[in-house]
Amino acid sequence: MAVDLSLSDEQAAVQQAFAEFFARESPIRVVREAEPVGFSPDLWKRLADLGASAMGLPGSGADSLTLCLVAEELGRRLAPVPLIEALVAVDLLASLDAASLLRPLTEGADIATLALDSPYAGRLRLVPAGAVARTVLALDGSDLVSLQRTAPPGHEPNFGCSPLADWPLADARLSTLASGPRAADLHQAGRALWKLLMSAALNGIQASALEIAVAYVKSREAFGRQIGWFQAVQHRLADVAVAGDGARYLTYEAAWARDGGAAADADRLASMAFLFSAETSFFTCREALQFHGGYGYALEYDIQLYFRRAKAWPLALGDPRSELLRVAKLTYPAQES
Repeated sequence: MAVDLSLSDEQAAVQQAFAEFFARESPIRVVREAEPVGFSPDLWKRLADLGASAMGLPGSGADSLTLCLVAEELGRRLAPVPLIEALVAVDLLASLDAASLLRPLTEGADIATLALDSPYAGRLRLVPAGAVARTVLALDGSDLVSLQRTAPPGHEPNFGCSPLADWPLADARLSTLASGPRAADLHQAGRALWKLLMSAALNGIQASALEIAVAYVKSREAFGRQIGWFQAVQHRLADVAVAGDGARYLTYEAAWARDGGAAADADRLASMAFLFSAETSFFTCREALQFHGGYGYALEYDIQLYFRRAKAWPLALGDPRSELLRVAKLTYPAQES
């Protein structure tokens, strides 16, 4: 089947609508005010009023590529809302037909998230959006479970100002949603969707960092010329621009595969897109920061906000070397003798 990554009129309209929404509602001032937790309740309410957290429901008309376009715009503006985690949780609960848990999430009355790793020593470690969610879905042994609290636990400070938190199992009401191989498959599907949407958000970070870098090298002068005239700067900008296009289209291909274009490859492509987008986003932010010289590290400059998130957001999944090994095994499975 041929890969078609072109946007439909509806997808382009959704992309434009969310680009305008985040540009208007999540200026850099809102991002700074949301630190260190990385969550703006007011922005989340406005986003929930749009029905954003219900976009992935069956019948909503939003396919995986559409969700990626929304996540990309979120990344462009560093929007301090757990939309990616909410979309993953809603998608997983819809697969289970868990209406009682699903309804408050799609209405924006509550926030749910997915624990990417299994519990260790009686707790879920560094759960994405765990500091603002009241429901966490997790794989506990051979069971897919739902953990609920009346209030989220405390925030774990981190470099990327993400709403991470540990969830002790003993402090939450636990119910089993699925067991056995189905539970593991559902959890893996949730992880794959998180990686896909996170790769899109990282592509948005990359695009904004490149824009910031270009604007700065056109205004900064050295030796009587704009530094953007120097080939050493131009070549580095060209490198990150080309890499950014590659990461974006790999993410779109992974979304196309998840929507049925190549379902057997969807999991592997999501991991590949995540790894490449994480690498490209951080590389671009690092180059942009270095173009600023020492100014780039100063808190009043916006590029450090992008740099810190490009570095930290992907680490919620853990050591990237483990994911690289997983991609290798999926790409080159052991041949049976």
